[in-house]
Amino acid sequence: MSELGRNLRTAREAAGVSLAALARRTHYSKALLGHLETGVRHVRPEHVTAYARALGVAVDGLYGPPQDPLRVAHKWLVSDSPVTAHNAAGRRVGPSLASELERRVIELRHLDDVVSGADLLPAVRKELSDAEYVVAEASYAEETGRRLLTVVGELAQLAGWVASDAGQYVEAQRVYLSGVSAARSAGDDALAGQLLSSLSYQIANVGDPADAALLARSAVKGAADTSPLVRALLLERVAWAGARCRDRDGARRALDGVDEAYEARSPAVAEPEWVYWLDRREIDVMAGRCLIELGDPAAAEPLLSAAIDAYTPEHAREVALYRTWLAESYARAGEFDVARDVLGKAETAASRLSSARLHLRVQDVARLLPGAA
Repeated sequence: MSELGRNLRTAREAAGVSLAALARRTHYSKALLGHLETGVRHVRPEHVTAYARALGVAVDGLYGPPQDPLRVAHKWLVSDSPVTAHNAAGRRVGPSLASELERRVIELRHLDDVVSGADLLPAVRKELSDAEYVVAEASYAEETGRRLLTVVGELAQLAGWVASDAGQYVEAQRVYLSGVSAARSAGDDALAGQLLSSLSYQIANVGDPADAALLARSAVKGAADTSPLVRALLLERVAWAGARCRDRDGARRALDGVDEAYEARSPAVAEPEWVYWLDRREIDVMAGRCLIELGDPAAAEPLLSAAIDAYTPEHAREVALYRTWLAESYARAGEFDVARDVLGKAETAASRLSSARLHLRVQDVARLLPGAA
């Protein structure tokens, strides 16, 4: 029996609902529900939602208590990579399906450049669910299985990222950590590090920065033998968590490491596609944000201004987010009129975009201005 299937059965029994009664409430067959609860069939998100509605319980509660991110990171570092073994079940799939799924995850990832999290999340959820279903139910050769698991890990990272942008932090943490398992099964330490450091970024923003710092450092250590751009990205998350902890020396060391790793990039070194967006302006934006957190807004302003000017109009959400940081740099330097003007542009963009992250940033910076409620 799978853990999730066990959770479904426990919730049903606790509510005093028989399988037959649940079948009537959900319109799923009694046989299917029994197979879900015993692990014979793969539990998909729509099944969990149906149980939650029929039993009057929270969806997150059916998934069980959230995993401890630091414990997952520790297990990743100290344990051997699990051997991926799948029993033959259902239709055998080949490399052509893996190629198609790889293409689709790239398309979705690039959509995140121009589509807000709340708008993109349903599509990513469905794609992740479908990919997980193939991994769990189909049969395939070992190399195809590795590629499919990598797709699941990459989709989990994207799902976590867009869920976090939409303010769905519990869901984001859950899918990030499930992605770590898929990445490790695929033997992709760089992807596992990306998932853990992405979760670190969320925790640094809405949780305990000290936990975020430890998680970010664990990601760097676990993916020690990786490419320059991946290392630069992982170190950016270390720098941000350090800045949020007000660890000036640690954040600055990490930012220096980002610069060194970025300069070491080479056409001869293969980089994963998911790091395509990391360039000099993105690094400057992160450096500027860290400087604001560390109490040096004047040094942050030129870095942020230059980066914002280099973006094209279709990157509306990112430009608006970075404008909130620019506005904060002006506000913390006492230049309140300029700060209001810059924040007003971000607020105008926020009114057209479904990004909880952007709306929260606008609200947070507005509180720094005189006369704010």
